[in-house]
Amino acid sequence: MKKTSLSYGYIILIHALIALAVFALPFLSKIYAIVVPVVGFLIVVKKQNKNNEVLLVTAYMVGVEVFLRMTGGNFNNEFIKFNIIGFMLLGMIYSNFSTKAFVFWFFLILLIPGILMAVAVANFNTDIRKALVFNLSGPVCLAICAVYMFKRNVLFSDLQNIILAMGFPIFTTAIYLFLYNPSVKDVVTGTQSNFATSGGFGPNQVSTVLGLGIFIFFAQLLLFSKSKKLMFLNGALLLLISFRAIVTFSRGGVITAVVMIMCLLFLLYYFSSPRGKSKFTTVFIVTILMGIGLWTYSYLQTGGLIEKRYANKDAKGRTKKDRLGGREEIIDTELKLFVDNPVLGVGAGMGKQAREESFGMEAASHNEISRMLSEHGLFGVMGLFILFVTPFILYFDNKQHLYFLSFYVFWLLTINHAAMRTAAPAFVYALTLLSVKVKIPEKPED
Repeated sequence: MKKTSLSYGYIILIHALIALAVFALPFLSKIYAIVVPVVGFLIVVKKQNKNNEVLLVTAYMVGVEVFLRMTGGNFNNEFIKFNIIGFMLLGMIYSNFSTKAFVFWFFLILLIPGILMAVAVANFNTDIRKALVFNLSGPVCLAICAVYMFKRNVLFSDLQNIILAMGFPIFTTAIYLFLYNPSVKDVVTGTQSNFATSGGFGPNQVSTVLGLGIFIFFAQLLLFSKSKKLMFLNGALLLLISFRAIVTFSRGGVITAVVMIMCLLFLLYYFSSPRGKSKFTTVFIVTILMGIGLWTYSYLQTGGLIEKRYANKDAKGRTKKDRLGGREEIIDTELKLFVDNPVLGVGAGMGKQAREESFGMEAASHNEISRMLSEHGLFGVMGLFILFVTPFILYFDNKQHLYFLSFYVFWLLTINHAAMRTAAPAFVYALTLLSVKVKIPEKPED
């Protein structure tokens, strides 16, 4: 255990130093963006993906995506998604995939009518290639990840290593935020999402990835802290990431993290023995006390503005008319477009153009569900049905997947407030499809 703790601590330290190095020398972010896929490729090829190294590499990419974006390391907005798709295909070459995953190949086919429709209706002012890539890279990434992970056997301990691979670069992101903005008090003046506390990048995406980090290190604290040193370390990581997530003033990622934790605690309690359930009282109390302490500190650091933000009030305490930062109006227009174009929709990536022409509103969608309906019509409905139902069908024979509900709600809640701007919801959704065993059953002797 000492060796394990030491190596874990060193990995944490290395990722803190990465944040410091990139903050001091920003050009290193580009080098980091190159090193990650190159080293990942060499690892997968050398190991021939015998232990699902592809999942570790792609999980790390999911965790590092927002950090690369905020520090200028990404070569384009879809850089990580394209890399993940490539690694998943490489993994299929080495390790094949389940023939039962055809449902997600069918999901990809359902996107084709929307593409054809987009080509037919796009005007001269629309960059059709850019519009298609922006809106379809997420669903395509999800489908390819889902095909690779569909009923793929992994141990629960291996799954924990996969989500930790996501967690380490998320910790790097949190450290970078402290370096970029060491004093929250100096930059918080209102209740709107705050770019200064989000590293100068989109608070919604920063909050989303930090929320995922909250869950990862909560699970690590609860299930894999076998010594007091590890408990202290994981507890500190959890509080650090949670604070930086809260002060982005973007609520989506934080609320999602809370729901994920509630789902994990529910499943752990449900499947625990009577003796295990009795210990949960302590877990609940400690979790609540940590939450109260963190919220109090955040309240003091923001001069009480964070409480007004979550109460949907402005800095003067007046209740805001909209609860979702203007997203309700976009969703409403997308539903109207669906009603007017119920079969084929307005075309993949054409929602922004159609909203501008019909309603005079030039804004990209933040909701993947309403976007699928408006742009893909009936084919979008069928695609969403596949995504909603398939994980639960598999879960009936996959009860040892303790993170199933948490991963599912992360995907569902994230696509409702941040669409699929990043690879995180696509990858985490696919994790629900893994066949997880707490331990490999022993083979009976002949």
